[in-house]
Amino acid sequence: MKSLYDLVIIGAGPAGLAAAVAARDFGLSTLVLDEQQIPGGQIYRSIEKALTENTPVLGKDYFHGQKLVERFRQAGADYLPEATIWDLGRDLIVSCLVDNQARQIRARHILIAVGAMERPVPIPGWTLPGVMGAAAADILFKSCDMIPEGPVVLAGSGPLQLLVACRLIDNGVKVAGMVETNGFGDNLKALPHFPGALRVPHYLIKGLSMLWKVRQAGIPAFRNATNLRVEGDESAEALCFDARGKAQKIPAKTILLHEGVVPNLQLTRLLGCEHQWYEPQRYWKPVLDSWGQTSVNGISVAGDAGGVFGAKTAEAAGHLAAIDISSRLQALSAQEKASAAAPLLKERAREMSIRPFLDTVFPPGRQALVPPGNETLVCRCEELTAGQIREAVALGALSPGQVKAQTRAGMGPCQGRMCGLTVAEIIAASRQVPLAEVGHLRVRPPLKPITLGQLAKLEIAE
Repeated sequence: MKSLYDLVIIGAGPAGLAAAVAARDFGLSTLVLDEQQIPGGQIYRSIEKALTENTPVLGKDYFHGQKLVERFRQAGADYLPEATIWDLGRDLIVSCLVDNQARQIRARHILIAVGAMERPVPIPGWTLPGVMGAAAADILFKSCDMIPEGPVVLAGSGPLQLLVACRLIDNGVKVAGMVETNGFGDNLKALPHFPGALRVPHYLIKGLSMLWKVRQAGIPAFRNATNLRVEGDESAEALCFDARGKAQKIPAKTILLHEGVVPNLQLTRLLGCEHQWYEPQRYWKPVLDSWGQTSVNGISVAGDAGGVFGAKTAEAAGHLAAIDISSRLQALSAQEKASAAAPLLKERAREMSIRPFLDTVFPPGRQALVPPGNETLVCRCEELTAGQIREAVALGALSPGQVKAQTRAGMGPCQGRMCGLTVAEIIAASRQVPLAEVGHLRVRPPLKPITLGQLAKLEIAE
């Protein structure tokens, strides 16, 4: 492995893989770093190890990733799996940990393609055994062929919840209920975006077919659910909530929570890239030009790390980013850049056209954003409750950074990944100001744990 590359790509999901293939086609020396053991990201996780008998359950959208991974393997890019990024600088030096060895790699350009992460859903009882994220359950099935013990209840908002329900049905798992925090009013709000969604009718058809499968399975469904809470002593025993004008209770051994996914911003925050607030899904995303270039020179973003649009859009974005980077590094002329990008720009626009509709139909539930009770755990690393966050605000903490200083929220191993958005939402609600005014937790290195011994043996980039 060299110490200097034209392009270093962080992340081996659809965006990172597509970018690596394109960059090699244009002659760039390319290195791909990824935390997983094999390429694929979360969407195509374990695609090279997928069991044949799971093909009908996982579907053709998942197996689309096989060809992409095959092209990546043949492209000739250097690849470091199980690589943990613990620092990244504006000098375009990537600091990583591979095989217990800390090393630095210098790049002429860096592409961040780390994808999205599941939004935490801090409701009462969410830390009990038997409660997990719907996306996490889907990853367990892809990577380990594991399915949750039934009966299972799914609760929250988002198209992934529907997809997971269908996979559970296909695996013979008893689904005891679908509890949605979105409702008919959200459908009405989404109507202005419906004409745009018609540009990609196959997504609408897929959604309708999944709804039909859930109904045919006779799964009880509830909409506009509020006051969600998990009951149980040593593990989850039931999901309780209010819907249809009265209190409801569904016994379950496994409760899967989901309120959408949000961009993974640890690297762009660390670099000080400019970000903007996206109100429909209430998350921050980096400010990018049409090629994925950030406000920091030499740093680009592709895929769901720049805004959640799905795998096909991420793949097109990765390819476009590689075209732009190749042009910036003078491997492509302006005419070659325009010619190579034209069909991809059309493809990306078409794939993105359904997102405003989906984002409006499936907004994150209010309780997932701001836990109503004071006893609900918010920061799992430091064991801080919503009440302790509110107390810090009452004592004068006006920003996530000030709350962090008073309470240690966001100072645990996850570095605020799991609690950062919730802390900011609680502050905004307590102060009755827009969340964009509250801001976010500041990110500092190391991003992931590293020992002093590993730092002492650091291989410094020349």
